[in-house]
Amino acid sequence: MIGDVLLLLAVGTFAGVLAGFLGIGGGTVMVPVMVALGLSGVEAVGTSTLAILIISLGGSLQNWRMGSLNLKNVLLLGLPSVGTAFLGTALASYIPEHGLLGIFGVFLLLNIYLIGIKKRVVAQAKSQEGGASTTPDDSATSIPSHPRNPVLVRMLIGGIAGFLAGLFGVGGGVVMVPLQILLLRENIKVAIQTSLGAIVVTALSACGWHSLQGNVVPLTGALLGLGGLVGVQGSTRYLPKLPDRVVTLMFRGLLAFFAVYFFYRAWVSWGVS
Repeated sequence: MIGDVLLLLAVGTFAGVLAGFLGIGGGTVMVPVMVALGLSGVEAVGTSTLAILIISLGGSLQNWRMGSLNLKNVLLLGLPSVGTAFLGTALASYIPEHGLLGIFGVFLLLNIYLIGIKKRVVAQAKSQEGGASTTPDDSATSIPSHPRNPVLVRMLIGGIAGFLAGLFGVGGGVVMVPLQILLLRENIKVAIQTSLGAIVVTALSACGWHSLQGNVVPLTGALLGLGGLVGVQGSTRYLPKLPDRVVTLMFRGLLAFFAVYFFYRAWVSWGVS
């Protein structure tokens, strides 16, 4: 029993570190551990929403205290994703599991490529303006060629993220961060902080739904969330100190890892079917 508690705290801490550094919920890390400890799949998913809510809320409060969180942008991302997640979930029932997993793996690899394209475009724009560094780095907070209607684009990103999250069964952060970088030309750190705030909205909705269905194990979720609070407090404080190039490399590495993971799951699912 003590061993299980320590394991949950450790896994939660790791998920919190990922949340603060990369703006994701951490469900992909927590769900397999809970299944290994004896929870059913639906209980693990439901319980992870409680842990994600605690972790994302703790990290977002820390970002807000540091003046690094725009609440308006958070709501513009989070609220549309709540509705479109249900549409994605409904569509997922009509597509074979191995097809969904394989498509999402390709989507993640495409994001890695597009983020690289975006960095080169930014460097070229700086070079044309003159007097700015031509290094392909995201350190500038003001990037040229913003969309004409950023509010609409932000809502569109939230809607797309929610739909894909519902369709593929993952948190919206792994979708929201790249889309903010690509479509809004945002600094990667700002995109991560805003994504983490939006996850509070989506996790609250998902946790409420799963609680009504009896899918949440409160003690397990609380232990994961408690560990996550420790991890996310440290990573949100340290994120502004990291070079943007390092953060970008970390996020692209995470996308690559998830892509391999989903291709593996697709292969296993296809073999079973």
